[in-house]
Amino acid sequence: MNNIAAIFKKEFRSYFNSPIAYIFITFFLALSAWFFFRGFFLVGQAVMRGFFSWVPWIFLLFIPAVTMKLWAEEKKIGTVEILMTLPIKDYEVVIGKYLASFSLLGVTILLSLSIPITVAYLGEPDGGPILGGYIGLFLMGAAYLSIGMFTSTITENQIIAFILGIVMCFALLIIGEDIVLFNAPNWIVPIFSYLGLGAHFSSILRGVIDSRDLIYYFSVIGFFLYLSILMVTVQKWR
Repeated sequence: MNNIAAIFKKEFRSYFNSPIAYIFITFFLALSAWFFFRGFFLVGQAVMRGFFSWVPWIFLLFIPAVTMKLWAEEKKIGTVEILMTLPIKDYEVVIGKYLASFSLLGVTILLSLSIPITVAYLGEPDGGPILGGYIGLFLMGAAYLSIGMFTSTITENQIIAFILGIVMCFALLIIGEDIVLFNAPNWIVPIFSYLGLGAHFSSILRGVIDSRDLIYYFSVIGFFLYLSILMVTVQKWR
């Protein structure tokens, strides 16, 4: 636990020692608020569905930008070799880095609470879907982070890690959408529907927390973290 905490502190501090955290937080809050309030006053209802429908797509661009440096930069500048010679286990490094990126995401999401506060001031929104939406954002963001971390372990080029992160997150986001399911063979529709990040997010957004959705997200997170640990171990022995 001490090793994980040390890695976490180092990585989390590094975000705020560079422009990454400030750019991520500023652009996320600005874009999400603009997309939401652009249609909020036209609808004339105290609902936040518009906000929650846009955020997964904003995450799709910004989260891979946060994770692309986690391992790719370490390998490019050679510090990963020093890191791997320390008396620390591979999984501790991966978990420490992941928790640091998740904490940055958590700070960003919590700062967006100004939006539902504004909506509550202007009307009387239903708290259930808002709470479910924020839980869904944390889960989807955590899944994106695990995917982005994995893509960062397989290359030393940050741009390639960024592009691969977007492609993989996008694939899992839309695989369960109607536009894909409509053109898929009938026998594979239930599989695609279950694998879709967006489909599970929409389920949580209704304000009902289903154990199947939680199991799905934790499975995705665990699977890609395991792949990241595996890649780090393989590269270490090479």
